[in-house]
Amino acid sequence: MTSNYWVGKKIRLRAVELKDIDSFFKASFDADTDLDRFCDEIHFPQSKEKMRERLENIIKSESQSDEFWWIIEDINGNAVGNINTFECNRRIGTFRYGIGLEKPYWGNGYAKEAIKIVLRYYFRELRYQKVNAYVYSFNQRSLKLHESLGFQQEGRLRRMVYTNGKFYDEIYYGMTCEEFDAIDIPKDL
Repeated sequence: MTSNYWVGKKIRLRAVELKDIDSFFKASFDADTDLDRFCDEIHFPQSKEKMRERLENIIKSESQSDEFWWIIEDINGNAVGNINTFECNRRIGTFRYGIGLEKPYWGNGYAKEAIKIVLRYYFRELRYQKVNAYVYSFNQRSLKLHESLGFQQEGRLRRMVYTNGKFYDEIYYGMTCEEFDAIDIPKDL
């Protein structure tokens, strides 16, 4: 077990800071990126001021609920992506998350490690009992990632996303805390 809960073997998770504006919203500034292809749609470009405002709102709202944004850094301190939780329902014990990595960092296990750190915290510290995630049908890498983590496919909503001239399905995945414990054996303190 590491001395810092938010540090894994390959990455660390930290809170979003205003200094992250360039890396957090890199896709909006980089004309060569195809990151939007893995989002729900291609978005209009935003001004840096509008992005700063959004980032400030994210930072301010984090202490009000279990919804949180983290920056994912590699072991050298480079921001490689972000992960966030949302739709956190403490009464029922369910939550969702989203994750995005910059393309040069794909395939290094960073997403898998970040997801496991967040699930470990929500299941074992905050007492959530189930996580839900959805993946767009065109995102084969994310589909494989969630299946490799042990998520169960729970449903498919057809033609929910329209981008690049086509409709795509949303694939819904779920994992219970017991299923997570089976793949991530809790270590005694």
